[in-house]
Amino acid sequence: MSLPRRFVVEADGGSRGNPGPAGYGAVVIDPDTGETLAETAEYIGVATNNVAEYKGLVAGLRAVGALLADGPVGTGVQVRVRMDSKLVVEQMSGRWKIKHPDMKPLAAEAAAVLPGADITYEWIPRERNKHADRLANEAMDAGRRGARWEPSASTAALDTPRSPEAAAAPPPSDPVTPQVGWGAAPDLGAPATLVLLRHGETALTPQKRFSGSGGTDPALSPAGLDQAERAASAFAARSTVQEIVSSPLRRCRETAGAVAARLGLEVRVEDGLRETDFGAWEGLTFGEVGERYGDDLDAWLASPDAAPTGGGESFAEVARRVAATQDDLVTRYAGRTVLVVTHVTPIKTLVRLALGAPPEALFRMELSAASVSAVAYYADGNASVRLLNDTSHLR
Repeated sequence: MSLPRRFVVEADGGSRGNPGPAGYGAVVIDPDTGETLAETAEYIGVATNNVAEYKGLVAGLRAVGALLADGPVGTGVQVRVRMDSKLVVEQMSGRWKIKHPDMKPLAAEAAAVLPGADITYEWIPRERNKHADRLANEAMDAGRRGARWEPSASTAALDTPRSPEAAAAPPPSDPVTPQVGWGAAPDLGAPATLVLLRHGETALTPQKRFSGSGGTDPALSPAGLDQAERAASAFAARSTVQEIVSSPLRRCRETAGAVAARLGLEVRVEDGLRETDFGAWEGLTFGEVGERYGDDLDAWLASPDAAPTGGGESFAEVARRVAATQDDLVTRYAGRTVLVVTHVTPIKTLVRLALGAPPEALFRMELSAASVSAVAYYADGNASVRLLNDTSHLR
């Protein structure tokens, strides 16, 4: 069989838990005939969505290389990569910087697979990436059974018949969104909008005690339950939230559950949204920490790299995991509005990163219990803060 010199690679990756059990899938297609030339999929163990997406890309490009194994790639080979991961597409196209340390070696690996080939990257919506998505899910299902994905058992190609026109067609344009302020050009498409809801009060909230991820994991107080219901009523009236994600801590899951019950949505738990671990300061007031651990408190206030007494998390550590979670959410929910139920530090961190503000900006924001903030993330990597500490729904 004479192989073409033009290929389409469709790749996808997923993680059931993010991080969690993960896998990828990729398919190589002849754009002139619509024929499937190669399929590949693999369960990769525990990983994030973005790592799985990148591994799917690498596998798809390697599958092209395997098809051309009888001779050098050389010039004249054209590969169009189509993925529903805007993060991977934009980073590999050179339009977005690669900041996460786990992504850099994977991007470099992908760039080195087909030297000399003309590779272009295009984003497609998830519904147009069903073949690769099904391969990835087959791999994850096999991994759950303790088995390997077998090409002979795959039904992904049967489930996604493709015409030559569909294989060769360019992706549809993103829906146009109105321009907002100075930062959102209309050709960037609809942003991923994270609506940030701080959880309702617990018994510790009015006392202004440190309450992070290393403490007692308190439930909502009666006042907090009322705040959650008021927030739920407000979001039900607006009818704009399409997805809900939450910190794993109880106060957030209870707040998210109240909203989810009104909207008929499920809650996805994201571990990266948990509050700071305040170490030995958990349950203490600011004054009590100052009396017992004054030097440590001063260092913490002066440097984002200083951790609370007793092995807590520094603001720098929190910022790294929140930024990684932000990237995952923005990629997964491109063009959608997501309610993110979390805590003071993660919300302030998301706002700070969107503004490009220094770490000390965390001490210059007020966030009330059950308050709402919002940040929109556009396809060019820019973000726009749309709301901060709104409590009008509680009045």
